[in-house]
Amino acid sequence: MEKTHPDEGSIEGILCSQGYRLIAGVDEAGRGPLAGPVVAAAVIIGPREGISGVRDSKRLTPGRREELYQIITSRALSWGVGIVGPREIERHNILEATLRAMKEAVLKLNPSPDFLLIDGTSTIPIDIPQWSLKGGDDICASISAASILAKVTRDRLMLEYHRIYPQYNFASHKGYATREHLEAIQRYGCCDIHRRTFKGVKEHIEVTDGGQ
Repeated sequence: MEKTHPDEGSIEGILCSQGYRLIAGVDEAGRGPLAGPVVAAAVIIGPREGISGVRDSKRLTPGRREELYQIITSRALSWGVGIVGPREIERHNILEATLRAMKEAVLKLNPSPDFLLIDGTSTIPIDIPQWSLKGGDDICASISAASILAKVTRDRLMLEYHRIYPQYNFASHKGYATREHLEAIQRYGCCDIHRRTFKGVKEHIEVTDGGQ
């Protein structure tokens, strides 16, 4: 079910008062890019384990995200990451792929959560009570922690792809539709990690295939 942000107290605190103990925040990185996977993370932070400085990953510098990644993964009660690649994104759609990545991340949690807080407006197809929170990465600490793990994991993957496909400069734009990236697609065509159903890529498929 979908809920809005409660007026009083932290979301996790309210859920704890209702008897829930293992509350996981879930978020993703990479829904919008033209290349690379969508990555989701799920994090259970212990009720007495506050982590200072955790906020929406987009509001943090890359260096600070890396620092917090280390802190979160070392101090979280449990955390997991799910990754869905370009071919599966094409086979379904980006929303379905995102939910699959989120489910994969949740299933890796040990212990398993008894409640999920999910960034966005959709719920995960899994038999665990859950709230979807629009803008949850701004208002919920556990979702913010998940956003950091997802973003850092995906950025690291895109750096690896940069080494394989340096002509696209994935290290700089991480696969998003920047002018530099669009010009590289026009010049070199598409590579194996491009999402071939996305605008900005699909227009160049015939050109790429014709040159193979």
